[in-house]
Amino acid sequence: MRNLKIGLLILVVVVFVAVGIAWHHDSGARIDHGAADGPLVLTGPQIERGRYLSAAADCMVCHTRDGGEDYAGGVAFVLPFGTLYSSNLTPDPASGIGTWTDEEFIDAVRAGVAPGGRHLYPAHPYTSYAGMARNDVLAIRAYLATLPPVAYTPPANVLLFPFSQRGLMTFWNALYQPAVGFMADPSKDAAATRGAYLANALGHCGECHTSRNAFYAPNSGKAYAGAITNGWKAYDITAAGLAAWSESDLEAYLATGFAKGHGVAAGSMKAVVAYDTAQLSADDRSALVRYLLAGRADAVPVAAVASVADEHSNGAALYAGACMACHATGPVSIASGYGDLSGASTVRDPKGTNLLHLLASGSGHGGGSPDMPAFSGSYSDAERAALANYVLARWGGLAPTLTAQDASVARQP
Repeated sequence: MRNLKIGLLILVVVVFVAVGIAWHHDSGARIDHGAADGPLVLTGPQIERGRYLSAAADCMVCHTRDGGEDYAGGVAFVLPFGTLYSSNLTPDPASGIGTWTDEEFIDAVRAGVAPGGRHLYPAHPYTSYAGMARNDVLAIRAYLATLPPVAYTPPANVLLFPFSQRGLMTFWNALYQPAVGFMADPSKDAAATRGAYLANALGHCGECHTSRNAFYAPNSGKAYAGAITNGWKAYDITAAGLAAWSESDLEAYLATGFAKGHGVAAGSMKAVVAYDTAQLSADDRSALVRYLLAGRADAVPVAAVASVADEHSNGAALYAGACMACHATGPVSIASGYGDLSGASTVRDPKGTNLLHLLASGSGHGGGSPDMPAFSGSYSDAERAALANYVLARWGGLAPTLTAQDASVARQP
């Protein structure tokens, strides 16, 4: 809240300082579209290329609400300054994008400017999509045009003042919006370039794994270093943060949502695996992994942990009743492998951020890994806290002190 107040004060100054440099972003100005083609080598009809690219860009995850039609929007993004809802991308002429021209679609995707000069908020990752090649955007557009039109209007955004004033996005863009078009690093080979494009322009990994400043812009110098996103901890996926991962482990995780010794994808990451990274070709997924691991030191094994779980006897009893059917009783995987908690990042976080979310709301749906059920209806906040303390102590070697209040916060939507 303190950062939000500071941001509001600074915003007043920024508005006046940025007027001059922001003028060229006025809705009447044309947007340079950059090079037509990107580094991905895709064959086949434009619509099929668009289907693949829309998966690589993670469009369905953000534009398909629970129980709703594909791409019809309505997914809520709860942010410090209010709640935004994703738009309807089906070709319905009234509530979707059926009447948009190709140029209007490109401007919205890559520059955050919808038809009529309406500025979009950066919950739509146009600062990442700015790096998409023009023809890739057009292929996605062609694919979306083949979807069944859905007459659905998402709820209106609910934002605090002054964030509710879309016109201020002109000034935000002047400070934080990158130039559009993909810029390849000439020192990198084709695979590394493809991986960079998949991670940054299409997959927009940094949108979840990079922390934000008071203006909800990515923190400079902290790209991919981890952040809290929608209450979940998005881990450090820099080369240093992934030092304990081998290429084969990371490829398996992105293909199935599980890697032995590292745990199972949950929350929004589970959906990302199911609808994005699992849909990539093996070559593209390998290129993405190579990019993420580039420049790191040789992988190091995950250190063994000493168990300090004895004092959490209540949590141990709860674990025996709720968890043993799917998880091991010790740091050894059950037959399926998915129940192995040893080495998982989730059990090594002393704040238990993702663990408490898992216990409250389950793991989410989709992907190749089993769904973990929610326990908020069968266990109290105090019981889930005790259970989390036991797991963090038993498999993380930590001395956690999570409380019922911590579990209650994780239970909130």
